Amino acid sequence: MPAVLIEDVHKSYGPLEVLKGVSLSVETGQVVALIGRSGSGKSTMLRCINGLEAFQSGRIEVAGHVVDQDPKRLRDLRKDVGIVFQSYNLFPHLTVGQNIMLSPRITKKVPQAEALALAKEVLAQVGLSEKFDSYPDNLSGGQQQRVAIARSLAMKPKVMLFDEVTSALDPELTGEVLLVMEKLAKGGMTMILVTHEMAFARNVANNTIFMHQGKIWEEGPSKELFANPRTPELQGFVKAGARE
Repeated sequence: MPAVLIEDVHKSYGPLEVLKGVSLSVETGQVVALIGRSGSGKSTMLRCINGLEAFQSGRIEVAGHVVDQDPKRLRDLRKDVGIVFQSYNLFPHLTVGQNIMLSPRITKKVPQAEALALAKEVLAQVGLSEKFDSYPDNLSGGQQQRVAIARSLAMKPKVMLFDEVTSALDPELTGEVLLVMEKLAKGGMTMILVTHEMAFARNVANNTIFMHQGKIWEEGPSKELFANPRTPELQGFVKAGARE
């Protein structure tokens, strides 16, 4: 059974259809990059996978959970599916350690001592052990994003979703976040990422999906897709360097 299975998903905002029959399958341990111009449906697809957006028709199953808007099923889904956004969404009044411990304590009822050990473990994983007692305002943007990743990892997710997590960062800070994501990929984490970092998609993602006008326009092994784009739309996107 695939880690993520999406079948003929349609999603509209009023009269505007933003996903037009999207289907894809992601195997356990696979890294898939979603690329495409703004408005192509990439981020909406990610939000549907995590149940943050309701979709009108089709089927999504993630880590054994059927995605719908039932509150209990959504809670169960989000225990197994982490998502990291462009905005870090850290609580400014809590320390880094407290930010990370919050979800395991509340959502999974993890005991305090276990949550503390877990927070230290995931902070070490993202290279920020020394920031445990710091507050978010005292961290760089790249460090805050790495804390946001650690916070998701503390839930021990089976699937991780990343929505343009480096878009607000300068090149140096982008590099440190991408390095953490590359380590996760090499460690076997199942990942779907929306990104404009084409080199990262080409070199780290097993498969890349190019979305255009709410549809999957092209997909395939990443190196092959970037080396030989078949459609004029992807050819133009790659040639433009993908930055808008």
